[in-house]
Amino acid sequence: MTSEWRNWAGNQQARPARVLRPTDVAQVADAVAGAVRDGRRVKAVGAGHSFSPAAVAPGVQLRLDGLDALVSVDADSGLVTVGAGMPLWKLNPLLAEHGLAMEILGDIDRQTVAGAISTGTHGSGIRFGSISTQIRALQLVLADGEVVRCSPDERPELFAAARVGLGALGVITEVTFQCVPRFALRAHDAQMPVAETLGRIDELAEGNDHFEFFWFPHSATTLTRRFQRLTGDVPLQPIPEFSRKLDEALSGPGFEALNRLGTRFPALVAPIARFSARAMSGRQWTDVSYKVFASARDVRFREGEFSIPREHAVAALREIKRWVDGSGEGVSFPLEVRFTAPDDIWLSTAHGRESCYIAFHQYHRMPHRRYFEACQSILGSFGGRPHWGKMHSLDADVLRTRYPRFDDFVALRDKVDPTGVFANPYLDHVLGIAPGAAPAPGGPADMLA
Repeated sequence: MTSEWRNWAGNQQARPARVLRPTDVAQVADAVAGAVRDGRRVKAVGAGHSFSPAAVAPGVQLRLDGLDALVSVDADSGLVTVGAGMPLWKLNPLLAEHGLAMEILGDIDRQTVAGAISTGTHGSGIRFGSISTQIRALQLVLADGEVVRCSPDERPELFAAARVGLGALGVITEVTFQCVPRFALRAHDAQMPVAETLGRIDELAEGNDHFEFFWFPHSATTLTRRFQRLTGDVPLQPIPEFSRKLDEALSGPGFEALNRLGTRFPALVAPIARFSARAMSGRQWTDVSYKVFASARDVRFREGEFSIPREHAVAALREIKRWVDGSGEGVSFPLEVRFTAPDDIWLSTAHGRESCYIAFHQYHRMPHRRYFEACQSILGSFGGRPHWGKMHSLDADVLRTRYPRFDDFVALRDKVDPTGVFANPYLDHVLGIAPGAAPAPGGPADMLA
């Protein structure tokens, strides 16, 4: 019997019947064919950084860490092909060695390439899309074992869907990105009163290359983060080593201790949140892009996140604040607010609209369901689309109303995987059951557990 697999947050687990670690695309194809022959489902898993059950594999689990090679680099065109199991933290310095960089990154870099794009990982900046918008080609293994390539010119429908494919269309084995010349970011973190941040939200989003902010709902202070893009040859002024280690201690063991205290004495959660808000430090520094975009997240938590049209950002945040104030719920982690450009990817949370992303978190030892259900309801009233790697409980009937190309995606899924080889309870819930499939073993999962 195989050992139990758990995700980073500890809220998803599986005990696969079989665990395989392929090292090339032929082995992936063999693994899929073998699973089909044995009547088992197949799920690829990356770093386990999704909070949703998207990668839970009760049947055959494919761990793609053996597909982590830098396959090809064209420094002139910026086209880079990598194995799907390449983690972002490993990819970024490799790109820098070739004078290149990812155009945009999320706020952590622990995910694998395939995991990040399959769930729609994004950063912040109204002139930039998600990581998936940088894809120029994909190689996948389909349910019948066929190895295919898709791009804007080759199987364009598959390309339009698979760039945020939830693992429902096949196993991604290689990704070709359009990278940009290596660049630096000048970062400016500053505390700002909530009223001022909300009053200037459009000015700040439009006046900076990248803008985001954090807000503990019990406090009246935000930490705003503004990044300006600079050429790769500017002098760097990184955070001094002592300051960096102090920050890691405060945001790691220090914040963990405060959250454990709040878990034991719930009445202290709101005062602790206000203290944490005041302790968020302002500073300015300049460093290579990937060292600024991503930061360490060592304290474990649960997370949900929805994208809404950007014009509703302030109204939605005020509704969440009103609910927190009136509910008596203790919220120990901040809201995180980010922005992206629209795109044309079928199940992208930014499909067809400029988006504001509002992420809500709770320390993993504290109750979260009531707060998460409230945020889901509030953000849903503004047309909110759930981040596929974060916690939500919406089903296919609801999601169909929020994604213009939802039925196109499902029709393509039904065509390339009619028997649900790549299904699991989560995909059955959010997409519906494939036409030739029985419900995935395990039954419907508790999506907010």
